[in-house]
Amino acid sequence: MTLNDGKFVIKIPASSANLGPGFDSMGVALDLYLELEVEKSDEWKCLSTSPDLKDFPQDENHFICQIAIQTAAKYGRVLTPCNINVASDIPLARGLGSSASAIIAGIELADCIGELGLTKEEKLLLATEIEGHPDNVGASLYGGLVIGSYQQGEVNILSLSVNTFETVAVIPQESLLTKDSRGVLPTDFSYSEAIQASSTANVLVAALLSQEWEMAGKMMERDLFHQPYRKQLIPFYDDIENYAKARGAFGVALSGAGPTVLCFCEKGKGKALEYELETAFPDMTIKLLNIDDKGSNVYSLNKCI
Repeated sequence: MTLNDGKFVIKIPASSANLGPGFDSMGVALDLYLELEVEKSDEWKCLSTSPDLKDFPQDENHFICQIAIQTAAKYGRVLTPCNINVASDIPLARGLGSSASAIIAGIELADCIGELGLTKEEKLLLATEIEGHPDNVGASLYGGLVIGSYQQGEVNILSLSVNTFETVAVIPQESLLTKDSRGVLPTDFSYSEAIQASSTANVLVAALLSQEWEMAGKMMERDLFHQPYRKQLIPFYDDIENYAKARGAFGVALSGAGPTVLCFCEKGKGKALEYELETAFPDMTIKLLNIDDKGSNVYSLNKCI
């Protein structure tokens, strides 16, 4: 897809990372979307009717445009200016991967209008270098459940299609910046603590893939990497966890850095859980979210590619 093909769309799913003990390495793509409608222009324009996005720059200083311009520059390309209409139902600073989806959108934009010919692996490495870890960006790019590792400038990731569980997100009105929630984390672990924490994450992956729901929920609760420290920033976490588990959720975890809390249940049970949570927590936004298995998608107005 290039500008010569006329107007085109870039669609990027939201993501939830960590899933308890899968800190900075495990993520899942969710069916909330960032969508860009792009066409050639004489100057950069980046406009949005989404309320959360109205205060962003409307020229090449927009975050997505900056990612695109910087990505193209790595390959010696100068991008043709575009008119971009941005729409998003991914809430900002709520732990649902809004920044990661914007990074992927910027890289996809550069790839399209700069005709870079990037592979998915190259896009993932570029995004991970910006984000610092592959879980959110990997989920938004590949879709499904992703497990990844970023070491010594190399990303290794697996994307798995999962349709056996659903999630209900409990989204508070308050935002929480990732830099603030990272500030409460420890700087190091003892050798024995690291073994215990990583083994918990390993069992979680196996439990999700083998549909051992009770065990999966138990491993989410036993995270040692981030939730014990971040819970102090989220006073309603325990109330949501106790309520959701008493009404069918097999597991509860912070979504990314929070403050959104994600409640996991078996396929088909999400609608009832959503209703129960709406009743109990009327001041929060409750959303039944399904797993997006497609990941990043670029298409013209009349033909997907």
